[in-house]
Amino acid sequence: MISGPVLIVGTGLLGTSIGLALAEDGVVCVLRDLSPAAQNLAHDLGAGVVDDGVVQPALVIVCTPPDLAATCVAAELERYPNAVVTDVASVKGVVERELRAAGADLTRYVGSHPMAGRERSGAAAADADLFAGRTWVLCPTAESAPSAVEAVREVALGVGAFPVTMGTDEHDAAVAAVSHLPQIMASLTAAQLSGTEPEALGLAGQGLRDVTRIAASDPMMWSPILAVNAPALLPHVNAVVQQLTELERALTAASTEGPSADGVMRTLAALIENGKNGVARVPGKHGGAARRYAEVMVLVPDKPGQLGRLFAEVGDAGINIEDFRLDHSAGAKMGVATVQVIPEHADRLARHLDDQGWKVVQ
Repeated sequence: MISGPVLIVGTGLLGTSIGLALAEDGVVCVLRDLSPAAQNLAHDLGAGVVDDGVVQPALVIVCTPPDLAATCVAAELERYPNAVVTDVASVKGVVERELRAAGADLTRYVGSHPMAGRERSGAAAADADLFAGRTWVLCPTAESAPSAVEAVREVALGVGAFPVTMGTDEHDAAVAAVSHLPQIMASLTAAQLSGTEPEALGLAGQGLRDVTRIAASDPMMWSPILAVNAPALLPHVNAVVQQLTELERALTAASTEGPSADGVMRTLAALIENGKNGVARVPGKHGGAARRYAEVMVLVPDKPGQLGRLFAEVGDAGINIEDFRLDHSAGAKMGVATVQVIPEHADRLARHLDDQGWKVVQ
């Protein structure tokens, strides 16, 4: 059980979401931000009370960008000599190194990083359920007291997250691959759309939306993240550059000599196959290797209540939805719902939905 009060420094998306989640469990949260407007908005949303400088917190959660986190953590460790301090910056190694160089009390510091976020930023985008079911990485130092680690673990559990422990370098290498590089690739892809004709954009399907969804992220948030984690990110970027160079050679040959030019099909097939192999390694919803589900595609009228009716009838069939996607073409009055189920249930679900009057797309 978390013993408050908890001081949250930085009332953006993460800080306000943490406050909202803890407040639902009755934890007293105190809010501080350099921006009075952001601080007051978080308070108005119910994330906590504004810091009056009197409260002595048991735990301080620093929710600032990674390039500012170490300075802020050091200040809070000094200001509150009996408090445990954690930060939620998405890069951990630089924070620990700067704190160590500054001679900070590392027994009361535990780095952490909730693997949660949204394309939108700021307190207005906060959600008490932001961390539910998500991983929250703990990166204790060699000096971190067990009681300090347990305090931060309790916060993760208190907001519905699953705490895991990693070393700082291990963490930074991991997020470079699974978070920071995807952001770069999404942004690069979306940037190519700036000169695309509106008629062409009207043809966009779900594939483009899937690839570019996170490109809507805040550049002021992401710029310091990428810069601070440059050592871990650079090898991945170099690998992508090498692969793009090979792709450029293949496409140049196909353009000048024709699609049957030597090596073209081999290079293109290898690119797609390597991507397919990478996707197969992404864990499924139950952990471990991703399970391949069967897809049942159903036309859904663009009218109120139709998705609810579809879900209810899948439930009536006694079948669990493992995953779900709804695609719309521009201007269409129908959507295509892709219901993913375990393979042995697919035919039965298709027959059941057909019997109920749904148009099942074979």
